[in-house]
Amino acid sequence: MLFFPLSICLPVAALAALLEAFWGYPQALITAIGHPVMWVGTLIGKLDNALNLPLYSETKRRWLGVLALVLIVLLPLWLTGVVLREGYALLPAPVMLVLQAIATTTLVAQKSLWTHVVAVGKGLRQGGLAGGRQAVSQIVGRDTSALDESGIVRAALESLAENFSDGIVAPLFWAALFGLPGAVFYKCINTADSMIGHLTPKHAAFGMAAAKLDDWVNLPASRLAALCLVLAGPAGTRRQAWQAVRQDAPRHRSPNAGWPEAALAGVLGLRLAGPRVYAGVTVQDSWMGNGTPNATREDLDRGLVVYRRACAILILLLLCAALLSMIEA
Repeated sequence: MLFFPLSICLPVAALAALLEAFWGYPQALITAIGHPVMWVGTLIGKLDNALNLPLYSETKRRWLGVLALVLIVLLPLWLTGVVLREGYALLPAPVMLVLQAIATTTLVAQKSLWTHVVAVGKGLRQGGLAGGRQAVSQIVGRDTSALDESGIVRAALESLAENFSDGIVAPLFWAALFGLPGAVFYKCINTADSMIGHLTPKHAAFGMAAAKLDDWVNLPASRLAALCLVLAGPAGTRRQAWQAVRQDAPRHRSPNAGWPEAALAGVLGLRLAGPRVYAGVTVQDSWMGNGTPNATREDLDRGLVVYRRACAILILLLLCAALLSMIEA
């Protein structure tokens, strides 16, 4: 049972966004049973170990990566369908709608993202550069040991923008189309990309399918995320933010990350992205925005305000769409 009308899917997404903004995913649940992304990650790790063997040719590993991706998506979707089928057989439809929404909250990260980025500002204020570097290392993959305050703040803001897109807007977008199965579908692909979709000798071939599909499923959400971020900024910044999105987003090495990063850079009057160091290798990425690269702790605070407003705009859009879908139904 994987397909539902929009009159169910849109309310599921709207209610999930609203509930998750307040609840998040309780730490007690992580301790007790883990997190759905951890479960998917375990599956990905087992498939990676079993199928991605160095003795295989690059072509064979590429096709085995396709097979792994199919299993990564279909197995959780099958389990989701079984649970929903049994649930709708036992419980009234309105109750199942609420339960779908609650389950969908586990695949959205509004509160978690807020907590992790706030921790960067707190780390800088209480622990100086060492505290800021330690906190930001929890949310970015780049080398943080040599970052100054501006580099720490830029890294946190870039993570805030990108994760707003793929950690919040994207799962809710797919939930709005397909309910809980849509969010599961997206999160499986996104988790696979984060684990195996890297241009390393080990994963360049095996993770190619995951990386390419992740680009496609994030395409609409990245544009919607940029729109929400631009609208969330002060009225006087929106024109320069749109200009940054139009000019800079296409120049980003990612087909999606540049959209929310350029939008947030334009709203805050900063330059984000640019050259970064990963595992000792400097990546020459384009700058997003035409402002100053000298970001401060106050800019981080302003970015968090924009983020909360963008989340509120997204929730409002989902609530309006859900109301219209129920009226038409």
